[in-house]
Amino acid sequence: MAMERNSRTPRVDRDTIVETALRLLDELGLADVSMRRLGSELGVQPSALYWHIANKQELLAAVADRIVPPAPELLGEDLSPAAVARRLRTALLAHRDGAEVVLSTYALSLGTSPAAAALQAALRPAVAAELRPTVAAAVLQFVLGNASVLQQRLTAFRFGALTGDEHAMIAASDAEFTVGLDALLAGVAHRVADGQR
Repeated sequence: MAMERNSRTPRVDRDTIVETALRLLDELGLADVSMRRLGSELGVQPSALYWHIANKQELLAAVADRIVPPAPELLGEDLSPAAVARRLRTALLAHRDGAEVVLSTYALSLGTSPAAAALQAALRPAVAAELRPTVAAAVLQFVLGNASVLQQRLTAFRFGALTGDEHAMIAASDAEFTVGLDALLAGVAHRVADGQR
């Protein structure tokens, strides 16, 4: 009898858990991604998930790793820091609350190493090695902040808390991103030209 019950118990692994969490994120948003809901979705008790994922922070870090493309993909053919930043922003905006997930894991030092690595590689020709991690972090934080603000505004708009035009909101955010990124990178270039003072 016990053997029969075990054969009907769904088998889950880390990859399935993370993929399901990402799907729930896209469908429901971050607020509704819980271990309880995930267990229900997978047909197991939430406690069964902890064999594969230590806690929700680890789960979100694994989801963030799915949202942020690998460094070679972020680098693409255009190796400029601006192009890498744009590809990262696009990846964040491709998933509902994607920026918030990645931002929270970045804040706790649990993720975003592919993004940092890609930005540092893109900065290599112009920025000295000792400054690259700091400049990459500044660019990464700008991208995360811009994408997070846009996603929060879009969520508020969809729930009726903000009025206006969704397309205009996206266009304004795109323009702010371009101006801010250009200013940030121009400041870096100026610092490099001045001998990295």
